[in-house]
Formats: sequence, structure tokens, C-alpha cells
Amino acid sequence: MELDERKMKILQAIVKNYLETGEPVGSRTISKYTDLNLSSATIRNEMADLEEQGYILQPHTSAGRIPSDKGYRVYVDEMMKERETLLDSREKELDTMKDFLVEKVDRVETLLQNMAKVLANNTNYATMISTPKLHTNRVKFIQLSSVEENQILCVLVLEGNIIKNKILNVNAPLNNETILKLNILLNSTLNGLTLEEINLGMISKMTLQAGEQSELIRSVLDAIAEAINSEKDMEIYTSGATNILKYPELSDSVNASRLIGTLEEKKLLTNLIADVNDGEEGNAIQIYIGDETPVQSMKDCSVVTATYELEDGMRGTIGVIGPKRMDYEKVVETLKTVKNQLDDAYKKL
Repeated sequence: MELDERKMKILQAIVKNYLETGEPVGSRTISKYTDLNLSSATIRNEMADLEEQGYILQPHTSAGRIPSDKGYRVYVDEMMKERETLLDSREKELDTMKDFLVEKVDRVETLLQNMAKVLANNTNYATMISTPKLHTNRVKFIQLSSVEENQILCVLVLEGNIIKNKILNVNAPLNNETILKLNILLNSTLNGLTLEEINLGMISKMTLQAGEQSELIRSVLDAIAEAINSEKDMEIYTSGATNILKYPELSDSVNASRLIGTLEEKKLLTNLIADVNDGEEGNAIQIYIGDETPVQSMKDCSVVTATYELEDGMRGTIGVIGPKRMDYEKVVETLKTVKNQLDDAYKKL
């Protein structure tokens, strides 16, 4: 059932006031907070209806009310309808991050680590950011070198200076001349290609030219496929975990330990990102409140995520994790801005 205008204004007043103070909101506060010109008795009746409908809750120790997950959801949905453009003030505030993002950066991984820190500092919440999905990434350079008698180190450099290493076994030692020829063959054939563009004709031609080392060529191709397709190779960088301790509802020992443990557990974050990506609509910002959050240990939190896309089609996920009473407007505006600044900074690598 949709809320009428009066109930919506009262609910929005409760949510906004609770976001600012963290304290339950009473009818007297609402009468000061809105332009409804209603008596306290009328406001209390409306609040009783909102509570009965599941939009607000009454803490045991207070006469005031706080938003439920359902109430937060209505507030956020209304807010997102109104947020069509970025605020100039937010753009100016975040403009200062550009220099920091590219300072002493020559790899996309370092850029993303910087972004996680900047985002945590600007929002005062915990943040996470994943390295790009690599299935559309292009091979930039391949280097084979001998490390042991029967082992070859394959260094694969992808766009954005993403580096993947793999040890390959060979049947017999290779001399430097053979390794040099293989490097020339691999780079002349594969440079600038995505995995999807490496076709059977290229593979057949390379293995034929490699002669006795055809199996090594196949091993290199397998290593490229593994590096680009393997989800386990996705890195997730986090920052601001201790920011969570600033919020009383999350700072008790059980909640704090559980949340910080989650932020340190790569598998849980990988699952979270996978669930988020399954539900995403294009590049839209997604907001998960309380029980909507895919990870059980984050049920007392809200998670706001966005997909960033770099100029060559690489995509990853940025996320902000905080209390349910987070400043949603600020977080959404910040994520929209950093998505653009991330792409600008990447172009300078």
C-alpha cells in the first residue's frame, strides 16, 4: 500500500532526523521538522499507523520511533527519484582527490587501492573495490624466462599494467635462444588481443611454428585463459574498516568483530560482489538495506554499490558499507563522482 503525502512527509522526517542524530524521533521533533502544521496528537496517530504498517519501530527504552528496513527502503527509493544530477558542492569537494589518485601510480591495482582509501575518508564508512573483470582485457606483453631446469616463468601483462605470473613445467631445459624465439612468436601474434579474439587458426599457426615447443605454447595459452577467466584471481581492496566503530549500533564487540572479520574475508566479499552483479541494472547504483544485504554478517548494515567501467571495457565494483542510518545522499553522490574520476585517472596510467 502506497503512503499518502502526509505519512510520507512524516516518515521522511523520522528517517532524516534519525540519520543525523542516531536518536529515536518523537512527535514533538516531527512537528518542528515539517511544515505540516499538525498537532502532536495527530502526528502520534500517523506514527502509530506507520508502525502498524511496518515502516517504523519503537525501541524498548524510548518513546520515540526509528525507521525499519522497510522505512529506509521507501526513503531511499524516493531519494533516488529526486537525485538526477550531481551537486556542484560534492564535485568540488571530491575534485581534490584527483592528484592523490594518480600520485606515484603506474598500475591499476595501486589506483584502486588509492580509491578505496579516498572513498573511506570522504564517506566515513568502510569501502571495498574489486579489480576489473578481465574477460575483455587485452594482452599487452608476454615474457617467458627460465627459473629452474624444467620450469619457465610466464609473466602476462594486461592493459592497465595488470600483471599475472605463472610457473610452467617443460619436458626439457630451454636455452636462451629458444626462449627468445618463443617470446617473439607469442608477442607478435597475441599483443593487443582479448582471449575471445585468440582463435584456433592463430593457435594452430603458433604451435606449428614452435615445433618441439608446441606444448609450451599451449601451456602459455592456458595460463592466459586462466588469468583472464579465473574469478579467484580477482582482488578486492578494502579501507576504513575501523570507521564502523564510530557508530554505536555497530560498535558492540559482537557486531564490530563480525563486520571487520567480513571485510577481511575475501571469499565473503567475492560472494557479495557476485550477488550484487547478478542483480545490477547496467551501471546503476544499487542500495541494499539490512536484510536485503546478501551477506548474513552485514544484516545490520546498508551496502551501496556501483559498477565502474574503464575506457577499454574493463568493469569492476565499488562498494560502501555502513550503518542503516548512513547518509545515503552523500554516498550516492560520492560514488557517481568517483566512478568518473576513476576512469579519468586510469587514462593517465
